Amino acid sequence: MADPAPAPAPVPALPNEEALARLRLLRSPNVGPVSYYQLLRRFGSAGEAIEALPGLAARGGAPYRPTDPARIAAEAAAVRAAGARYLFHDSPTYSRLLAQTDAPPPILTMRGDATLMERPAVALVGARNASAAAMRLAREFAAALAEAGYAVVSGLARVVDAAVHRGALVGGTATSRGTGRGGGTIGVIAGGIDVCYPPENADLQNQVAAEGLLLAEMPPGTEPQARHFPRRNRIIAGLCAGTVVVEAAPRSGSLITARIAGECGREIMAIPGSPLDSRSHGCNQLIRDGAILVQSPQDVIELLESYSGQPRSVFHEPAVPEVPAGRDAHEPADVAGLLGTAPVAVDELVRLSQAPAGAVQLALIELELAGRLVRHAGGRVSLA
Repeated sequence: MADPAPAPAPVPALPNEEALARLRLLRSPNVGPVSYYQLLRRFGSAGEAIEALPGLAARGGAPYRPTDPARIAAEAAAVRAAGARYLFHDSPTYSRLLAQTDAPPPILTMRGDATLMERPAVALVGARNASAAAMRLAREFAAALAEAGYAVVSGLARVVDAAVHRGALVGGTATSRGTGRGGGTIGVIAGGIDVCYPPENADLQNQVAAEGLLLAEMPPGTEPQARHFPRRNRIIAGLCAGTVVVEAAPRSGSLITARIAGECGREIMAIPGSPLDSRSHGCNQLIRDGAILVQSPQDVIELLESYSGQPRSVFHEPAVPEVPAGRDAHEPADVAGLLGTAPVAVDELVRLSQAPAGAVQLALIELELAGRLVRHAGGRVSLA
């Protein structure tokens, strides 16, 4: 039986003016999750950070204009019209595990029961051309895990994802009628909260929002594009103590989710398949690389019940720790000459420049706002 995660410390309600300012900061050009958090730490509030953006970008070498407040007001109205609401990174209901990842989404939109993020969670993912056997396994695993009290997470894509959500909805209903341990399903989508993709999953997406929880990082009205799916996958992996790959080919997007889970220090599990079926090669490769072989929902439950933050799966690629910004650095470090098109770790820039970490971070923010810097996974940066 899965026990609820410890409740986070209460956080005062965010004033509406600051909430809109945070949204405007995040939606402003060239502001990503890393720079968003650093700007908030440096200036104390989103309002003050927004006022500083043009000056920072000018020092980085380009003119700058923050997002128009009218656009933010229109977005907030669209979120309300969709029956959704915002979830900020410091909200009491924000997932504790997601908050521990590298640059978690500062703001999410959601429809449904936010308390599901307080449940222990497990991701089930698989290919969109999966076999009938894989779809059956996905449904059965999801139903059993939801009935055991887990929040079952997937991406509302075709075939395996859809089977996962349908199974978890059945398992969650059985839980609510029986033991009341609160399992269910969380769907993470790549587009806006008001966009259904693929179209054939529209009814399922609405059911997940009504009976479970639907999450989106992109603004409302955003049609999903290829570059959005890795961002969705990092949320799926970050929400969960473990990720189970049901069936996947070697180049499947499900393997991206599994690798992200490994980089987060979470358990990676895979269901083995026949070596004669190319759709099983990805899972078999994961197991060969150190993922845990699972054959039943009970295998998953036993593994996650003993999860202490140190995964037993050896498939783990530790990320380079992010160097926090320092409020005492008023002048940026001169690091532009150390940067090239090849990604380099931020802490390496600190070491080579011999400048305070805060001064290096300030220089990187200026370059990023000016459109000259690209941030990569693992706390690495490069010139655009």
